[in-house]
Amino acid sequence: MTDNETRPLDEAAQAELKGVPEELIDSAGNGEELVKLREELEAAKQDILYAKAETQNLRRRMEKDIADTRAYAATGFARDILSVADNLARALESIPADLRDDEKFRNLVAGLEATGREIEKVFAGHGISRIAATGLPLDPHQHQAMMEVPSADAEPGTVLQELQAGYMIKDRLLRPAMVAVAKKPD
Repeated sequence: MTDNETRPLDEAAQAELKGVPEELIDSAGNGEELVKLREELEAAKQDILYAKAETQNLRRRMEKDIADTRAYAATGFARDILSVADNLARALESIPADLRDDEKFRNLVAGLEATGREIEKVFAGHGISRIAATGLPLDPHQHQAMMEVPSADAEPGTVLQELQAGYMIKDRLLRPAMVAVAKKPD
């Protein structure tokens, strides 16, 4: 049989045609037009389902992007303010012990220490935390080895000294800790 020839429908198909308008059933009574319309309808339903799924996936991705943007919006500013925190810490470390006890400088030192604590509090409030380094094995995801130091006391690859503090912002690296790492003595 060719496509142009008409084929009679089985009883189940004829039962489905009951109540269908006459114009949808061709003159031979086999309802090929109706079958074609049903196939097109099923294809359209599938297309709609795929479009809905794609829209939902897009919405989820956008929500995640928005959440990430909110969580990490302060990254650039945080990197910039780290140098201020470093300079403050260096200033505090450079004050000799005899000046710390001097009545004239005691208030200055107390003010600098209070400023350092406030910076740490603000960092913590924004999810910025200092990376632990000294005494731990070198982690290339958090530490940047600046030099190797021969050591008989520490295992090779252990961080002996922190040259510059490293920081994380939530679960992302903000700045690696610059460290000196132990190596086997020569």
